[in-house]
Amino acid sequence: MQERDYPSTLDKLINYGNCREMDGKNWPNYPEELGITSEFIPELIRLATDETFDEADSDSLEIWAPVHAWRTLGQLHAEEAIEPLLKLFEYRDNDWMVDELPIVYSMIGPKAIPALSDYLANVENEMFARTSAMDCLEKIAQVHPEHYSECVNILTQQLEKFNENDIELNAFLVSALVNLKAVESASTIERALMSECVEEFISGDWEDVQIELGLKSEREVPRKTFNFIPTSEIDKQKKGMASMLGMPLEKSPRRPANLKAKAKRKQAQKSRKKNRKKK
Repeated sequence: MQERDYPSTLDKLINYGNCREMDGKNWPNYPEELGITSEFIPELIRLATDETFDEADSDSLEIWAPVHAWRTLGQLHAEEAIEPLLKLFEYRDNDWMVDELPIVYSMIGPKAIPALSDYLANVENEMFARTSAMDCLEKIAQVHPEHYSECVNILTQQLEKFNENDIELNAFLVSALVNLKAVESASTIERALMSECVEEFISGDWEDVQIELGLKSEREVPRKTFNFIPTSEIDKQKKGMASMLGMPLEKSPRRPANLKAKAKRKQAQKSRKKNRKKK
């Protein structure tokens, strides 16, 4: 075990347990159970972003320490963690991050919106990292409905740059707005889709979007020959999706089975390969 200089109060957190064996929807109340107060926020931020835990034995409990730390920061509504946790978006292959940071940021609250908005808009950030910021904004809109319009406006304004964005980023933006049932963004979505600047392999076409937004009851034109999987279907058929994507149902202890994110990544990767062949 690597020696790390953390306060003794965090020792129980570092060795708290295997997240895969816990209820992922109902996190332990770490502050109450372990007596962790806001004075430990700086150390919790350091722990949540400590890359040395990636080197821990995969069977050890300490490999889960960053996950427990970012959950605790969410429960403490730690606004100080807003900027530092952004660096975790770079770990796009870590499904625990993809799955849980939107929840963490929604717990921290709407104060995170400006930083997430800036991260999404920054073209120097990697595309999939930007989609993580987008996921967090989507979650904040769902948990804090009084900020729904603010988050939808940010996503819509980013989509309005469809001629400048990656086509995959445009597709994920469309998907986020559809998830939020943002009917008010329909005209922007339509213009982006009609411009052929959206990877429909990920988002679906304009008729798919209209149906998901409740603007249309059924298709009038046969769908193009691409394997689009509506978000609603991904949610409903997780077990089937795992089989279709060739994913084992029993995941590595480092990652949970975030099938929606995995499916969308798989779609984006296929899209990029397809576009490279055209060049």
